[in-house]
Amino acid sequence: MSDKLKNFIVRTLSGAVLLLVILGAMWVGYYGYLTLLLFITVAGTWEFYSLAKAKGYEPQRSLGVAMATLFYVAAAMISIMAVDGVKQFADNDTITLLVAILAIVIILFVAVVFVAEIFRNRTTPIANISTTIAGVGYVALPMALMTVMPMLIGGNGDWRAIYFLFYLFLVWGNDIFAYLAGVTMGRHKMCERLSPKKSWEGFVGGVLGSLAVGAVGAAVLDKSYVVWMGLALIVSLSSVVGDLVESMFKRDAGVKDSGNIIPGHGGILDRFDAFIISVPFAFVYILIVAII
Repeated sequence: MSDKLKNFIVRTLSGAVLLLVILGAMWVGYYGYLTLLLFITVAGTWEFYSLAKAKGYEPQRSLGVAMATLFYVAAAMISIMAVDGVKQFADNDTITLLVAILAIVIILFVAVVFVAEIFRNRTTPIANISTTIAGVGYVALPMALMTVMPMLIGGNGDWRAIYFLFYLFLVWGNDIFAYLAGVTMGRHKMCERLSPKKSWEGFVGGVLGSLAVGAVGAAVLDKSYVVWMGLALIVSLSSVVGDLVESMFKRDAGVKDSGNIIPGHGGILDRFDAFIISVPFAFVYILIVAII
């Protein structure tokens, strides 16, 4: 058996297992969903710090992971309590509590990172502080926003796993169709410095694929085609950015993968890089649509 075929089989099987894990979390319900996001937060933040360490920096990894977890858990708890507030978009008490708790977590985290670095006696304190804070913002913030994203997408504040799954399908649709278009028609390199295999043909194919998934989502969920096509476009474009951002990190660190937790795929960041960066953009878009 050739190495390519072996890698394809491993990648396919591990991808199927990953999908089963996600579906299992959705079957459990909202708490299963939150647990899945927590795992992505912890593992993704740890991998980010590993990339920084491979570059030669020394981020405060344990403190960063702890603060990322605390930040996410605070957001998740607020999301659980704020379901009714999400429905009405007018629960001032919940909004005030959300802002207060998250602000306290952020302020204490930043302050402690600076103080802790004083006593570490490392050679790259600026880089250490920067990467420690960046790890929380890069992974934990999008996952915190994702705790309420399905309810916002649904528009009525009710938790339904299908909203999250279709959002994930938008990301994966872009990835799959970009790969197929790139392999079959890719001629013009998009960003060879960071990702030699990416092409403009693949980029267009990914956008079209995501738009097609968006149209299917609108039909299945009985939602506005305009809104869902807009969401698909935002997710598609930001997913490409997310992929390039992680490629930039890995190239800078001199590594092939961010980790090895998923056989054939690499680490959590390798599998969810596009998803992570797409969330803040999609979140803002959904809020604008809700306000309008």
